[in-house]
This record gives sequence, structure tokens and C-alpha cells, in this order.
Amino acid sequence: MSEASLTFTVTSADTALALGSGSLEVLGTPRLLAWCEAATCEAIGSSLGEGETSVGTRVALEHKAASAVGASLEVSASLVYSDGRLRRFSVAARDGSAVVGTGEITRVVVDAERFLSRLQK
Repeated sequence: MSEASLTFTVTSADTALALGSGSLEVLGTPRLLAWCEAATCEAIGSSLGEGETSVGTRVALEHKAASAVGASLEVSASLVYSDGRLRRFSVAARDGSAVVGTGEITRVVVDAERFLSRLQK
């Protein structure tokens, strides 16, 4: 099973105020989501073939508790479902024993060059 854990420290650049997602200097949900996605990328990385990458296609995230600037969060991702190119991960963020966020992120494995060639220019 593919899994990964990453550790992040909340800085003033990670706050809801700095990210435009609120008015408080606590961890902003957009940054929590980015950290959860980073954990899924780390978890899926070793299973990718040459020229492959993964793209996020679906997110369900519950931000359960505030985290102050200076807090250290462990963000983990565990593969819970795989079907062909589709990979679904359970994600969680913890500040010590406190659960800060939980959710599920779906990624799809793609050929990077082919994917980029489809973009409108």
C-alpha cells in the first residue's frame, strides 16, 4: 500500500489572512489542502513510470481545528483504492494528537507530455 507522511510548520504565509481565505492568522484551508495534495504526490511517486505524473481530480476535505503560526503538522496520505489509472487516498493532518483535518483526494495517473499537449495555447 502506498503511503507517505510529511511535516510542515505553519508560517504567516500559510494563514487564512495571507491566502485571502479569511481574516485570521491561523492555518488557511487552501494551504492545508496543498499540504494534503503534496502528501498524495509523495505517496504515489514511487509507483509512477517514466514520463508519468498524476493530477488531482477530486477533493473532499474537512478542516476540523485551527492551527496557530508556529504549529508543526504531520500530514499523511494512504492509498485506499486503485483502479487502472485512478488512485484514491485518505488524508489526515495532525498537530500532535489533535486532528486538524481529514479527507479524501483522488488522483489520476497520466502521461505528462500527452496531458500537456492537450492544453489550449
